[in-house]
Amino acid sequence: MDDIEDLLAGGGGSPPGFRLPLTASVGVNPKYKKKNKTINTLSKSTSFLHDSVSSYDTTKIPGTETIYMKTFGCSHNQSDSEYMAGQLSAFGYNLSDNPDDADLWLINTCTVKSPSQSAMETLIAKCRNGNKPLVVAGCVPQGSRDLKELEGVSIVGVQQIDRVVEVVEETLKGHEVRLLTRKTLPALDLPKVRKNKFVEILPINVGCLGACTYCKTKHARGHLGSYTVDSLVGRIRSVIADGVREIWLSSEDTGAYGRDLGVNLTILLNALVVELPSDGSTMLRIGMTNPPYMLEHLKEIAEVLRHPCVYSFLHVPVQSGSDTILSAMNREYTVGEFKTVVDTLTEMVPGMQIATDIICGFPGETDEDFQQTVNLIKEYKFSQVHISQFYPRPGTPAARMKKVPSTVVKRRSRELTSVFESFTPYVGMEGKVERIWITEIATDGTHLVGHTKGYIQVLVLGQESMLGTSAIVKIMSVGRWSVFGEVIEILNRGSASSESRANINSPRSNLDGTCACSKEPEPCACELKSSCGHTEEKIVSVLRNVPTPSEYSSQNLIGWLLRKRKNSFHKRMENEAVLEYDENPGTSHHGCNWGPADKALFGGILVSLLTIIASFLYLGSRGLSSK
Repeated sequence: MDDIEDLLAGGGGSPPGFRLPLTASVGVNPKYKKKNKTINTLSKSTSFLHDSVSSYDTTKIPGTETIYMKTFGCSHNQSDSEYMAGQLSAFGYNLSDNPDDADLWLINTCTVKSPSQSAMETLIAKCRNGNKPLVVAGCVPQGSRDLKELEGVSIVGVQQIDRVVEVVEETLKGHEVRLLTRKTLPALDLPKVRKNKFVEILPINVGCLGACTYCKTKHARGHLGSYTVDSLVGRIRSVIADGVREIWLSSEDTGAYGRDLGVNLTILLNALVVELPSDGSTMLRIGMTNPPYMLEHLKEIAEVLRHPCVYSFLHVPVQSGSDTILSAMNREYTVGEFKTVVDTLTEMVPGMQIATDIICGFPGETDEDFQQTVNLIKEYKFSQVHISQFYPRPGTPAARMKKVPSTVVKRRSRELTSVFESFTPYVGMEGKVERIWITEIATDGTHLVGHTKGYIQVLVLGQESMLGTSAIVKIMSVGRWSVFGEVIEILNRGSASSESRANINSPRSNLDGTCACSKEPEPCACELKSSCGHTEEKIVSVLRNVPTPSEYSSQNLIGWLLRKRKNSFHKRMENEAVLEYDENPGTSHHGCNWGPADKALFGGILVSLLTIIASFLYLGSRGLSSK
């Protein structure tokens, strides 16, 4: 085959709106050596794959084969997979969740933890045993190019996902292709097949500015490279037009955004919230950010988090409650600075929810260091804590440090997990009325999953047609990981919100009533109710179904009465719900009074039962008389 890199030869550099990362390109180790002269794999990618490709059915029309995709790791990896799936689907390939039916496997890998990489290696072995052509993408091949398990495998680098179709094509022909050289950031407007059509995972930058001693991801994603504000605003507009209801800003460190461009995260956030719909139908979620870059803009970020179209939720990893261990990790902040971030956001943002991460058993961690971590978690009682054991990653400074015995690491992990699971963060929510945004079906196949403004998971019963909508719910009970709600009303996704319901556990855009998306006071772009303007909302009852005159004549009396009763019941529920909001939230006014439709329905049912009984008696008497 021709040099696959020649396809981009003569290009005019980075497209508008994108920026090269600051690190140099990463090459590939030579595959062939001849008289001390190196032939790069990228310039000579004509070697054949493992013998497994010999079983490939060459009679199939190119571009019609079936691809199985498996993704490991973070939301950034998930977004990369969605972009690769979109390109393959647009080219004509079929995507399947069944690996046995696939003509080729595409595995997008994660290098953060050893278990993820071990799972990848197991999957690669299974693929080889099944004689399937294989393409590996993601952080593992980018950060560990010489890994034995990757021999004879085609590779797509983390910034080469826009060329996945080429790699798949050549791999299906029996060629090995390795694209690892970083050129530009992949375009944001590539075709995309979202795992959840209502959720857009939007990468705002790649890489980071840190140098954590345990982190392998930096080897793969490299130094910070940010998308421009304009390109991200354009993407926001596009996905909202596609019907997306949640936008997750994702990166290796969201807080570092823009420092390579001379901008920062707050500038980006203020530009993005302006684009969110005025009816509050689309929410923005800010991704993981490390404490150092939060400290500089805490008040500005708090202002954005108060905005009604932004979830009051943030993932801020602390990793340890000991300054000694944080220093060994090279985390560039202290426990006191982390507390400043948490305390400030909690104070300034009503209903603020913060998630954090802990690594148990980092090299050098003493019992005293660990106890400080336990005390930190007990002090704040975070509703979400991601606890992991330390895994030495090859090539990192921490891998060369003296390790804590594995038995001690496991014991500490279990102890901290037990402490965390003893918390009851949602107790006290019973009876509260909340607005939620519904985006998926629960794993039990029965409930729908929604999230409050604080990103608390709420499970509700409802029809699948409610996906992609916002609803007013009453919290009926709470569990350890989520709460259960009863839908009172579903909000029309195409309308704005009214005063009567905007105040239900929904904060103002900021303290002085000005919009968080602008430096100057102006009407808020997606305010539910604030001093900077107010709008009306059309509330649609979940099960409202008012029959038309034509339906009266086409349906029987009982059917009409059922619909009439249902409409009357929900109208009464709506009126009572308004009374609850205005008079005494948390107190139910639902009565047992029967309306005319109730009485008519009961009468109709009673007449029907008597008629059936009379018919049986009549038939029985005729049978006896005939004998």
